[in-house]
Amino acid sequence: MTDLLVNKDPGPAAPPLPADEAALIRTARSRTRRRRLLILLAQIGLVVLVLGGWQLGASSGSLDKFTYGSPDGVVTQLKTWFTDGTSLGSIWHNIGVTMQETVLGFLIGTVAGVVLGIALGRIRALADVMAPFIKAANSIPRIVLGSMFIIWFGLGPSGKVALAVVLVFFSVFFNAFQGTREVDRNLIANARILGASEWRVTSHVVLPSAMTWIVASLHAAFGFALIGAIVGEMLGAQAGLGQLIAQAQGNFNADGVYAGTLIIAVLALIAEFLVTRFEKKVLRWRPTQLSADSGL
Repeated sequence: MTDLLVNKDPGPAAPPLPADEAALIRTARSRTRRRRLLILLAQIGLVVLVLGGWQLGASSGSLDKFTYGSPDGVVTQLKTWFTDGTSLGSIWHNIGVTMQETVLGFLIGTVAGVVLGIALGRIRALADVMAPFIKAANSIPRIVLGSMFIIWFGLGPSGKVALAVVLVFFSVFFNAFQGTREVDRNLIANARILGASEWRVTSHVVLPSAMTWIVASLHAAFGFALIGAIVGEMLGAQAGLGQLIAQAQGNFNADGVYAGTLIIAVLALIAEFLVTRFEKKVLRWRPTQLSADSGL
């Protein structure tokens, strides 16, 4: 019996692709590479056009440098921050403070949004009770909450984390809630027929089905967390990129405002890249046409 299993003929190998089909695949891949290259060149060209026009206008006097700054002024400001530091300490310390507040707010808000979103999506009575309170909380302007958190928590990082949590929570909550409501009822019924408990139904059926909705919300959620941290720092803080921008604004330093904004944009792009990688890994089971990266 063992010999039969060991010497079993694996069967004929898969036939090679026909020449015309292989040529079509190569052509499609070549077109994809060309398209990506053209998009990259267009993006670079757009950046060069905007920065070149801005620098030309500032150098010629068409744009007031005091009001609008200039690209070379922004570069000089960044060089000063990264070599000599800032009035609030090292630029890396300020970046670290902002990112710590952002990441904490993102994680806490995401977990809270997923848990409460799935709970309310699964328990209709609980959703009916909590609905007016959630709508009322979501309608409060975030700048008001930021001021409240400054009063409650002071100038430390706690208030910025709390503001980031609020912004992230509602973004993730509504997606998790809607994703839970959109789960195929037949799957839930079949799981119950097979004897699955409510916990197993939620963890093995509802959560995987709603994961597409949840992960999609993470792209915007991290941006909201960063906004919460920056806005909180601008309202009052001892360190952070938001406080640097607020000081530059108070000193009418346009180059400092743009330099801080550029650092924030770079951090946001890095975070978006990481979230996209996480999405592709978690949602690997999706069809290609749904998981294809659109670049947005």
